[in-house]
Amino acid sequence: MSTSVSSTKARILEVAAELVANSPDGDVSTRAVCEAAGVGAPALYRHFGDKEGLLSAVVDHGYEKYLTTKRSRRPGTDPIQDLRDGWDTHTDFALRNPNLYRLMNSPAMRTPPAAALESHRILTADLRRAAEQGKLRLAPELAAQMIMSANVGVSLMLVSRPTTFTDETLSRRIRDAVHAVVFTPEAMGPETTSAGDEETGAKDEEAGAEEVLPATATHLAALLRRTPRPDFTPGESALLGEWLDRLSNTTPE
Repeated sequence: MSTSVSSTKARILEVAAELVANSPDGDVSTRAVCEAAGVGAPALYRHFGDKEGLLSAVVDHGYEKYLTTKRSRRPGTDPIQDLRDGWDTHTDFALRNPNLYRLMNSPAMRTPPAAALESHRILTADLRRAAEQGKLRLAPELAAQMIMSANVGVSLMLVSRPTTFTDETLSRRIRDAVHAVVFTPEAMGPETTSAGDEETGAKDEEAGAEEVLPATATHLAALLRRTPRPDFTPGESALLGEWLDRLSNTTPE
């Protein structure tokens, strides 16, 4: 790509990102972008295809700094803390970039931006580390869907309805509530362990018995994926993985 073509594309992208950030409703027209960038409509469509392609590029462009931080982060010894920090970083990004964040999660975007898919992959990788340490109650893939949907949901409410959702601790409270469902009690720390009379202890023991099978299956599946056993054929390994995933995602009755 020639320097002039590259600079034209970059200029259109920068202008579109600025217009989105400053727009009252987060929307921009291709005409406004062309006028501000000093290019004709054919140039915009040549580089981005259509308006959706342009907005998808704007999302990826704006989210790049956020993902750069995640990519360069060295995994800590405690994946649970890494996941807590990841939730908080996600919410903070949304609050600092409300229009961009709403755009990124707009149902009008028929194709998920690459940035969103990469963010989900990073989350799933952190959860697999937690599973390898026996800290997950269910399969990493399902846990990632639960955490991401809750994190996006609360972030969207905070940026879309700021006068209604005013509690500064809301994101943290929802984070801890979701994590309590996803992670084992031991992983969440001693403050989550029930302490009380014998009746409470009996209920906790009964609940723990119902949850031990999914958590154990999740742990075993993660270990087998990390270190495949030579005792099994590829077909047997795939079948065992499928069985363990089913057990991991079983909802206690």
